Amino acid sequence: MTEEPTLENLVEQAKTGNQAALETLIRRIQHQVYNLARRMLWHPADAEDATQEILIKIMTHLSQYRQESAFTTWVYRVATNYLLTTRKRRAEQRQATFEEFGQQLESRMDVEVNLPPDGLDQRLLLKEVELSCTMGMLLCLDREHRLAYILGELFGVTSEEGAYILEISSLAYRKRLSRARTRMRGFMNNTCGLVNPANNCHCERQLGHKVKYEKLGPARLMFAGASTAAPTIASDFPPGLVEQSIAELEKLDRTVAIFRHHPAYAAPDNFMKAIKQLLESDNFEILK
Repeated sequence: MTEEPTLENLVEQAKTGNQAALETLIRRIQHQVYNLARRMLWHPADAEDATQEILIKIMTHLSQYRQESAFTTWVYRVATNYLLTTRKRRAEQRQATFEEFGQQLESRMDVEVNLPPDGLDQRLLLKEVELSCTMGMLLCLDREHRLAYILGELFGVTSEEGAYILEISSLAYRKRLSRARTRMRGFMNNTCGLVNPANNCHCERQLGHKVKYEKLGPARLMFAGASTAAPTIASDFPPGLVEQSIAELEKLDRTVAIFRHHPAYAAPDNFMKAIKQLLESDNFEILK
């Protein structure tokens, strides 16, 4: 059986103008870029736009990858540089502090509305509320701390990898991650019923407001109904990270466990169509 080429092998082939290698390379990294963008930008459409821009940057800057890190780590470096400097997207423009976010949640509880009978639809709606809300909590962190939290707590990068990705020292990365972790844990421990059942806010209590005022329904799901990718999108990081540690995480920090239970979203099919169109045009320098 022929072994699948490594990402690094594909990069070297792509640098020589091999279009098939470049297509395969982009296909294999698109999910991890998309998942990073979704967690940073919240709205799927904004994440799609950002992902396409990032993938083009990766293709046009392949010559700058010199194997000083795993290729996936370099991909995160390109992606985070874009996400740190791009214009604010729709969810970020409504960005709230943790205090403001908590006040919003408090004001939206227990709205009376006719809900679907208990069953698949209601479970989907509750899952949508959970994912939408917890992803929204990430927006309460500024971009620098949000990226550190996503990379360190959700994707499991090491301090050295995080420092390389964000182009800061390992010490600065650990401090940034620690501050983000403290803020997120403090808010969720005191507010979120998923972390502590004694807290006021539970997804069931938010559901009425979502249905009545945000028109949430089974046909309007942005998070719970999205296509998912294989859970190994960050394949260069320790395999089975979530499965091996989830029991311990739930004992030590349910906050992290909740975020690591989020789906690994599949990048939309139209990414590769757009990439192929670009590669087949006369405007792509690497293939000349």
